[in-house]
Amino acid sequence: MSRRCELTGKTLQVGHNVSHANNKTKRVFRPNLQTISLASDALGQTYKLKICMSALRTVDRTGGLDAFLLKAKDAVLSTRALRLKRLIVKKASAAA
Repeated sequence: MSRRCELTGKTLQVGHNVSHANNKTKRVFRPNLQTISLASDALGQTYKLKICMSALRTVDRTGGLDAFLLKAKDAVLSTRALRLKRLIVKKASAAA
């Protein structure tokens, strides 16, 4: 799997190391990705997702995985996260 957050789409960034003499060499900024188990309240299960820690803080702030996925744009989510979002929307519409 690529080095990409499944919830925010955060990926590698490229920049320079700059020395005191102003020499520039290429370097890579990697997101802090971790495999985390997140619980879905609507589905009643936990799911393992590879997400960055800034996304985890955002999930906590928005009120859990379900609320985050419902607010997230489809273009940023991975295929696994999109599948989860569709299941949550389906479950919510069936309950209503």
